[in-house]
Amino acid sequence: MNTNKPQTIVYLFLFFAIVLWAGNVIVSRMSAHVIGPEAITFYRLLLAVLLMSTFVAVPVWRNRAIIWPHLGKFVILGFLSMVFFQCLSYLAAETTTATNIAVFTAMTPLLTVALSSMILNVTPTVGMVGGGILSFVGLIYLVSSGNPISLVHNGVHLGDPLMFLAAVIYALYGVLLKRWNLPVTGWQSTYMQAICALVIMIPAFLATPTSLRSLNYETLPLIVYAGALASVVLPFLWVRGVDILGPNRCSIFMNLLPVMTAVIAIVLLNEPVHSYHVIGGGIALVGVTCTLIFPQPLRGRSSRKSKVA
Repeated sequence: MNTNKPQTIVYLFLFFAIVLWAGNVIVSRMSAHVIGPEAITFYRLLLAVLLMSTFVAVPVWRNRAIIWPHLGKFVILGFLSMVFFQCLSYLAAETTTATNIAVFTAMTPLLTVALSSMILNVTPTVGMVGGGILSFVGLIYLVSSGNPISLVHNGVHLGDPLMFLAAVIYALYGVLLKRWNLPVTGWQSTYMQAICALVIMIPAFLATPTSLRSLNYETLPLIVYAGALASVVLPFLWVRGVDILGPNRCSIFMNLLPVMTAVIAIVLLNEPVHSYHVIGGGIALVGVTCTLIFPQPLRGRSSRKSKVA
């Protein structure tokens, strides 16, 4: 019983991390047309940096001799995950549903595997190829509202390709994070990325019209959620899960994101959930799961055949 209890707590960490992630998707949707994407990204970064400074600033300063040579990498990582990804997500939320945003975000593990094969020379697996095809079919069914032929005539909502690009960007971030393997703790890495991203966002924030960066009773709760819960508490819960269970097992929890997001969207945003959400999103997430449960390399089979011959 004692050995199972810590693992149960980790599962709870991951579950609540997904709940917070789903809430952040809802915040993205609620922020559309209320505050500019550049403004909410800047404010959430400012709040996150201020909160993390209370317990990370001193260790970072003590570790500055190790951190400084990698400053350029922190700039790139911060730009990809905390600037580019977040701004694309907020822009996508203006023209697509919270459920669609969640489904595209849940594609990140599959996209990470695909990019790893190209950038890190990781051998493609059976699950990656099969899962990629399944996920593509599911996404086409989803964005076409269950009628793929309509894409030829009507195209897609702008938010859907933007969200797909955002998922690719976040997958690239994960691959670079693994490739560089920076010699600092997770908190110090997140803190440095947030500082770099905050500096990058200053010009964009100043260029945002005053009407789209004002703080009021509508925008403040969204900023607090995005800056405190989604940018500080969520990473803590997720990193703890990855440390104990590993990234592959944690990736499976991403499949819960569209479900949790849909439930919250129905309650708070009155967003309808149609059959094509369930069918298309379900097929896409089965594809993601295939990458995890079928890890056999494709080249392995061909090499065995050549040996037999």
